[in-house]
Amino acid sequence: MRILLVEDEPEMAEALRVGLHRHGMLVDIAPDAARACEALQCRVHDLLLLDRQLPDGDGVTLIAKARACSADLPVIVLTARGSLADRVEGLDLGADDYLAKPFALEELLARIRAISRRPAKVVLPTVQAGRLRFDFASREAYIDGESLPLPRRQVLLLEALVCRLGRTVQRDVLLEAVYGFDDAIQSNAFDAHVSKLRRALADADAGVEIRAIRGIGYLLREMPRGEG
Repeated sequence: MRILLVEDEPEMAEALRVGLHRHGMLVDIAPDAARACEALQCRVHDLLLLDRQLPDGDGVTLIAKARACSADLPVIVLTARGSLADRVEGLDLGADDYLAKPFALEELLARIRAISRRPAKVVLPTVQAGRLRFDFASREAYIDGESLPLPRRQVLLLEALVCRLGRTVQRDVLLEAVYGFDDAIQSNAFDAHVSKLRRALADADAGVEIRAIRGIGYLLREMPRGEG
């Protein structure tokens, strides 16, 4: 799960990022509404964690903008403003849940799990190519029905390629899908992820291959029968 956390207190933001990362979640941090709006345009997040008291306004004003970018994006408001009137206002403005500070990480994780169990308004498809099947709902890859275990960044890379199957995907788009906004990308690290994913697909005889398009990016294509 990739989360956009809108929080202006650096210590709180970092504590949440570290805590959620330990549970396998990738967290991007936006310290104000302006940068949150920019991040929402990327449409790469599965959940919005939203503080109300931001330097440039009330965070709940972002809910409508978030839904304009991604209609089904769940929103949990995290705030010190925990009165009944504040909670009702936040929920009426479209928040899916409202958690008053201070809170325990365990409670936030439980709220996230609860939202994740809700039926999606749009059924996410699976894509079949060669012997590979990718399930967008669970973000899992299968070869002839058997799970293909992959590290998290390789799963994110494969997801970005599969949803554009047969089309060239620009390198910048793939970097955005694989790395958090604040992640330091070491030299050649991304290419190493591509190489390892390519090898994993080849070793599994997946019937698909990742091709490099010089100066542009990569594409995932289904291999014709007898090729490979």
